[in-house]
Amino acid sequence: MEFISSKDGVPIACWRSGAGRPLLLVHGTSGDHFAWSPVLAALEQHFCVWTIDRRGRGRSGDRHDYALERESEDIAAVIDAIGQPVHLLGHSFGGLCALEAALLTSNIDSLLLYEPSISLAGSGWSPEFDTHLQALLDSGNREEALLFFFREIVKSPPHELAALQAGPSWPGRLAAAHTIHRELRSISHYTFEPNRFTALGIPALLLLGGESPHRRHLIAEMLHRSLSPSQTAVLKGQQHSAMRSAPDLFVREILTFLHLHGGSTLAVAGCNC
Repeated sequence: MEFISSKDGVPIACWRSGAGRPLLLVHGTSGDHFAWSPVLAALEQHFCVWTIDRRGRGRSGDRHDYALERESEDIAAVIDAIGQPVHLLGHSFGGLCALEAALLTSNIDSLLLYEPSISLAGSGWSPEFDTHLQALLDSGNREEALLFFFREIVKSPPHELAALQAGPSWPGRLAAAHTIHRELRSISHYTFEPNRFTALGIPALLLLGGESPHRRHLIAEMLHRSLSPSQTAVLKGQQHSAMRSAPDLFVREILTFLHLHGGSTLAVAGCNC
């Protein structure tokens, strides 16, 4: 593990393993770097894989003046510290952070977004949900707040939620439960502006669960129109957590895309791994 300082001085905990071109993985809400454990070994065979704890969880630091912009600056700081262009993969809220980070650094070879958290009408987030979640957190009921988030916001199927609770990452998610509310509010206040991304020019892969809610399909379509060049990969039979529920399928889609866009199974001269 090592620490990389973000623009505002917050230390971001990073891990790296494997050999090849750098691939940075950015986890979603309530998670930490352990979220990638089911697919890490497979990706390490092809890439120098970097994982992080986003601010406010795990080994990373935090500040009270939270904003989505700080999260994107964290990712950009890690990318620039790696020292060469990276493939950037973000999941859920981490996907939104990665999307915005792509505007802050020129050291990105490709951008992979797995159902980034962009709000649309009908997303299911409401003032009543906001109030209920905050009440659970204020009362110290972290586990019920976490369950409420996965049931009502993520729409996790019961079997996926049960597997998540039984898995090794659940204690870390409980510890980071207080960060859920600020991230949901960031999503609520965020407006996607396509014109900001028209000149980006980074090859993009939009990963989408075949069984995910319709709103996620609409978001993928919107991003596909706005990011060029881009392509969509539908993970058949999956929803929002294919890295856990179908790791082989998830890795196969990642490798197929990255090997077409500068990925390598060989160590690269000058790689910091």
